[in-house]
Amino acid sequence: MARVVVDAMGGDNAPTAVVRGAVEAIREYGTEVLLVGSRPRLEEELRRFGGQPSGLELVPAEEVISPAEPPVAAVRQKKDSSLVVGLKLVKEGRGEAFVSAGSTGALLAGSLFLLGRIEGIDRPALGTIFPTGRGQGYLLLDAGANTTVRPENLLQYALMGSLYAQYALGIDHPKVGLLNVGTEKNKGTELHRTAYQLLAKSGLNFVGNVEARDLPEGKVDVIVSDGFVGNVVLKLTEGTMLSLFSLLREEMNRTWRDRLGAFLLLPAFRRLKKRIDYAEYGGAPFLGVDGLVIKCHGSSDHRAIKNGIKVAQELVRAGMIQRIKQGISELEVGEEIDQNKTGGDSRGRGRFARKSLN
Repeated sequence: MARVVVDAMGGDNAPTAVVRGAVEAIREYGTEVLLVGSRPRLEEELRRFGGQPSGLELVPAEEVISPAEPPVAAVRQKKDSSLVVGLKLVKEGRGEAFVSAGSTGALLAGSLFLLGRIEGIDRPALGTIFPTGRGQGYLLLDAGANTTVRPENLLQYALMGSLYAQYALGIDHPKVGLLNVGTEKNKGTELHRTAYQLLAKSGLNFVGNVEARDLPEGKVDVIVSDGFVGNVVLKLTEGTMLSLFSLLREEMNRTWRDRLGAFLLLPAFRRLKKRIDYAEYGGAPFLGVDGLVIKCHGSSDHRAIKNGIKVAQELVRAGMIQRIKQGISELEVGEEIDQNKTGGDSRGRGRFARKSLN
């Protein structure tokens, strides 16, 4: 049974949605939860949901880090915040994973300060699951943690994403794609061309470059990108989905015939909404941090929190941190990359070869 630490004060709907989600996760999944936040407020919320269940422990924290605060300064100054206290519980071994819907920047900064990086990972990535037309979602990373990367960072993302897809999503031999402006191997910037070479020789199931228009079709299981482009894809997809549903709702209410047709199609619309609802996917893992950290959407409701806790529990059971450590240790450095092809970065680390994914 996993023991998950939850930031009760992070997110737009905290603490009500977080408390309810934690209570439901305990009842449905048997998870043990350490709920971190203002004890009086948490006790008040628990009374609304039937009292404190067995398996739930309250950990006091009187400060809250808001999304508007500078992440690094907030983490350093607000040591009694729910986010910092929660991460410390994981560092001390009292919890096996941390779930938060709070500030993304503060969560990343706190994770790096308190948990550190996995050895061999230069920059942790934020992974996000996207739904596809074929029913099986794909993992996009980086979704916003690092706007500037080197080719070897993209290789590390691909390795971590493959391991996550295999052991957390249950996909055998996951297909990896590099997000680019064309499918030819010589497309994109020097970063993309060099990364393509590394991925092609990595031993991963690399299928080549993938264009953004192909993502909804689910042609790959893992897509790697720098955090700037990845975050643009994330926000554009969210905005497009919201706009389409808004337009659809508007059109379905124009005439009584439209409303009748909408009523008949209501079950189908509900199934579609469930397939693309971020709440169903729980949260996004920070891969590369030396500890399990799950970032839920800032506007998460109780369902998203509950499923975020479920994701954390599944990653604990899968031993995800150890699998990433083993995978990184099996990356071998081969012939050096031509520094002229990597923008002159003297930190280029050469060609990597993957021994084994298992």
